[in-house]
Amino acid sequence: MSEHVTSITTYLVIFFALLVLTGVTVGVAYVDLGPLNDVVAMAIAVFKASLVVLFFMHVKNSRRMTKITVVSSLFWLLILFGLTLSDYWTRGFLG
Repeated sequence: MSEHVTSITTYLVIFFALLVLTGVTVGVAYVDLGPLNDVVAMAIAVFKASLVVLFFMHVKNSRRMTKITVVSSLFWLLILFGLTLSDYWTRGFLG
């Protein structure tokens, strides 16, 4: 069974992209975007996490079952967040 070998150049490009995105996150924190500050910071964080999962965790070149596992775990995480937030948002109605 042959495995895909990722070059050092790819790792360095992703590493520097993560560094730049971290700088962008810090820069955006100093800009007043109102309620969009959280949205922009979360979008950058999701993009950075996607880069880490795809390249450093080798999901990009893995088998279909690994990709299905990653997608289903993200879906399950969204369900858990949704249930938690629904509890949090409805607490004012009960008391």
